[in-house]
This record gives sequence, C-alpha cells and structure tokens, in this order.
Amino acid sequence: MADLEKLVEELSSLNLMEAAELTKMLEEKWGVSAAAPMAMGMMPMGGMPGAAVEEVEEQTEFDVVLKDIGPKKINVIKEVRALTGLGLKEAKEVVDGLGTVMEAVGKEAAQEAKAKLEEAGAVVEVK
Repeated sequence: MADLEKLVEELSSLNLMEAAELTKMLEEKWGVSAAAPMAMGMMPMGGMPGAAVEEVEEQTEFDVVLKDIGPKKINVIKEVRALTGLGLKEAKEVVDGLGTVMEAVGKEAAQEAKAKLEEAGAVVEVK
C-alpha cells in the first residue's frame, strides 16, 4: 500500500497548472469527471407529480478569464503573478493560452482582479 503521508506531501507541492493536469489525467484514467453533481429539483407540495420547483440561486463563485492580452503582455503577466502567486513560467502560460486566471472566487475578488488586469491592458471576462 502507498505511503499516504508521502503522497499528501507530494500533492501539496503541486502548483496550479500541475494540479489541473493531474485532474485531467485522473479523469481520463478513471473515466470520471471532477465536476460537482447537479442537484435534482424538489417536488412541490400538493403539486403535479413530476413538476419541479425552480429555485433561483444567486451565483456566489466566479471565474476570471482572459479574453485578450492587449499590447502590454508583460504588465498582464506581472498582474497574473500578483493575483495568483504563480511563477513566471506558469503565469506566462496562462496569459499566452488566454486561460482562466482565477476560479471559484467571490464577486468582490473577481471584480477586483478584473479591474487590475484591465488596468494592465488585458480584456477580461468574469463568468
């Protein structure tokens, strides 16, 4: 059996890009998805069988995605590093790939990151 303590230490040392790649590899190997399962609708009391109650849920988690880096690529890379704590190489890969800078962050954090990245010259979308 694997030494679980050693495994935990090794996984804890992964950066964001390595963790994302590991997730993809495990999904392919095991034939599963890391996406959260969707909640089933509730049945209304005294309503028609099979009719679901639609709940409007306010979005609480947002993704900050680069759409265009603009003319100041170096400034955008610097800002991505400051926001994420990534190394230079990883931040450059995110910028070059027009990737997701931050995932599942609060509304304020997402808006703040968008403002900083736009100030650096990037076009950003908050999803």
